[in-house]
Amino acid sequence: MIVLACIGLSSTSQSDDWPQWLGPSRDAVWREDGIVDRFPEEGPRLRWETKLGAGYSGPAVAKGRVFVMDRLMPRLDPDKARLLHDGPPPRNVNFIRKLLPGSERLVCLSESDGKMIWVHEWDCPYTTVAAYAIGPRATPTVDGDRVYALGAEGNLFCLSSLNGSVIWFRDFKKDYGLEIPEWGTAAHPLVDGSRLICIVGGDRSTCVAFDKATGRELWRALSAKQPGYCPPLIRHIGGRRQLLVWHSDALEALNPENGELYWSVGIKPTYAMSIGQPVVEGNRVYVMGFNRVSACVEVSKDGQSAKLLWKGNTRRGIGGVHNTAFIHDGLIYACGPNGKYSCARLDSGEKLWSTFSPAEG
Repeated sequence: MIVLACIGLSSTSQSDDWPQWLGPSRDAVWREDGIVDRFPEEGPRLRWETKLGAGYSGPAVAKGRVFVMDRLMPRLDPDKARLLHDGPPPRNVNFIRKLLPGSERLVCLSESDGKMIWVHEWDCPYTTVAAYAIGPRATPTVDGDRVYALGAEGNLFCLSSLNGSVIWFRDFKKDYGLEIPEWGTAAHPLVDGSRLICIVGGDRSTCVAFDKATGRELWRALSAKQPGYCPPLIRHIGGRRQLLVWHSDALEALNPENGELYWSVGIKPTYAMSIGQPVVEGNRVYVMGFNRVSACVEVSKDGQSAKLLWKGNTRRGIGGVHNTAFIHDGLIYACGPNGKYSCARLDSGEKLWSTFSPAEG
């Protein structure tokens, strides 16, 4: 059971909505006025709390409502669940797949008091690795009177944000032949104009753009062994709007209007664990992942080609796993392996310092 809590962090009533992963611009920047610069000694005031099911989904906040996904599971002996592999189990228990019954939900709460406004629930047996079959990964994306929810088994819903009624639905497994990755479908959907852009998977459909109003496919692009877990991102680079996609085989850039490929650089994350969102400063793009994988790509002035500027190792770059890095004035800040907070140069990857102090209080 998860508890979703709301605390007050602003001294004024003016505030921005947080309608998707990492905020309105997907840059993790909070642009509210009157933000407190330190907590009171007794801690921030708790406004409300609401019990939910399990999961990894973050909340999206828009127009006085909070949208979050969770999972409800029946009582089941995990040892009796049906195994989804042939022969002996994998040596690493974290890679054992089982068929686990349960349902996923998109829950809408009141921002003011946490009371439930509506719930949409669907049957959803999990086929992901048993050790992490906890619940949905993706944060809902709110766009006007619609909210988009992507479950861990590739179920994509477009719902009315007012009452939770289904507007349209796509099943990535049935529609695109997606083989669910070990840790489930996790890339937060991205709204761009009239399009909803998703990391899907399958043959020539690693990235797919849908009509956000109807669910009709507008274009599909890219092929990869696995789609990965990294959300799509659009940034202006080299005078062009570039849709960045990091999957199991490469970091690639597309024209978000039609899916045309601009450039591709082969950066392969270990176990296809592309998780953290790419970060851009100027014409440079930084990515990092599990097993100390990190790299910086330099995009040409016209935005139509790119090259690997440097690749990280134990002394260069920051190999963060689940978090998204932050770049300011040519410096990379991120949490690396073992919870160590580090800083490195974007132009060379040179590591400047590392510390455990933020985690130590």
